Amino acid sequence: MNSKEDLFQNAPVRKAVFQMAIPTVISSLVLVIYNMADTFFIGQTHDPLQVAAVSLTNAVFVMYMAIAQLFGIGGSAVISILLGKGEKEKAKSASSFCFYGSLIFGIIAGIIIILFMDPILAVLGSNHETYQYSKDYLYYIAIGAPFILLANTFGHAVRGEGASRASMIGGMIGTIFNIILDPILILTFHMGTAGAAIATVLGNVFGCIYYIYFLVKKSQFMSLNFRDLKNCHSIAGNVLSIGIPAGINSALMSISTILLNNALIPYGDAAVAAMGIVTKVYLFIVFIHMGISNGIQPLLGYCYGSRNRKRFIDILKFSGILTVICGSILTLVYIIFSRQIMGLFINNSEVIQYGIPMLIATSLAGPVLGLMFLAINSMQALNRPIPATLLSLCRQGLFFIPFLFVLNHLFGLNGINYTQTLSDYLTIFIAMFLLISSVKHTNF
Repeated sequence: MNSKEDLFQNAPVRKAVFQMAIPTVISSLVLVIYNMADTFFIGQTHDPLQVAAVSLTNAVFVMYMAIAQLFGIGGSAVISILLGKGEKEKAKSASSFCFYGSLIFGIIAGIIIILFMDPILAVLGSNHETYQYSKDYLYYIAIGAPFILLANTFGHAVRGEGASRASMIGGMIGTIFNIILDPILILTFHMGTAGAAIATVLGNVFGCIYYIYFLVKKSQFMSLNFRDLKNCHSIAGNVLSIGIPAGINSALMSISTILLNNALIPYGDAAVAAMGIVTKVYLFIVFIHMGISNGIQPLLGYCYGSRNRKRFIDILKFSGILTVICGSILTLVYIIFSRQIMGLFINNSEVIQYGIPMLIATSLAGPVLGLMFLAINSMQALNRPIPATLLSLCRQGLFFIPFLFVLNHLFGLNGINYTQTLSDYLTIFIAMFLLISSVKHTNF
């Protein structure tokens, strides 16, 4: 038994959770910093229109993440289950399918965006003031689509064999290059939103290079060899079905972001810019929760594959306590220092004033939001994609979209501010019911 299998099977629960979750949380935070860097350095231009433009086009980036999670989280879960069953050759087939699947989807996505640039920008809510800034950003994001999808897919997938440290390193490489290039391209060469996009793409290119190196030289159970695809027909459906909940959640986040920006347009570009900053900042809490949940998913998948029910439940309980503690601390910080946090991103009093109540309202679900992600990932690990998909549909779709229109109509901007929080709490309630039911009725 190698060290990774020993971690999955025999290590104390606390040690196993921390060893898998900490690098994954760091990877998630690195992704947040990666995403926030563009907004931060664009904010240093003191131009709300450029900040608004990046905020508007963020929906496309979120859609990329949806595809990456479809292949990456689905692949990670399937690989860990297969390793738990001792089916190592099938694990290689799963990883190869994820590699080529995400690459092809990235190429297709990039081509579609370039061909239909203007109608896409119109749907995103771009106006005559933000159009050129949005187009400059989106053009380069489209060109870099294959690299963005591939890097983010394997940021998730490599955790399936316990390589959470490799996931962290790949993410950090991309982020470091992005943070170095952003001020050079945006502020020194005055390339604005185009410079931000180029920095993002190049960061992902370097991340891709690392993951390819890892798969070829370091990985024990994963492959990008084309010949491993010959066996993927029996695995591909399982990868996609398990990955669908995460993909749907991110896809609906993209759609809800578009609708949110369109709802904010009547309140002015400052409101759009403020919500764009708040959304990026709140991702810090969201991604810590997702980092813990994504980190332990391979542990849970291995427990399911090896039929170790007690260890599964122990890991789940400890992780739940951990997410509540982390979420509570961060929520308190956001509420107390809301003005200072907004001021970090832009020196514009109007944007800051819009942003303070937005940040406080959005953060109120922070303490318990992690329970929802734990529920989704646990059901994916149990190979129960249907209830996991239902939860993903609830948060950003079935609840958020109608609440957005109703609360905006009844309470105006204040109603918009509380839409996400209300959606989160209702989804968490349903998540706990579905999780308990899934664990109870799964035979392992």
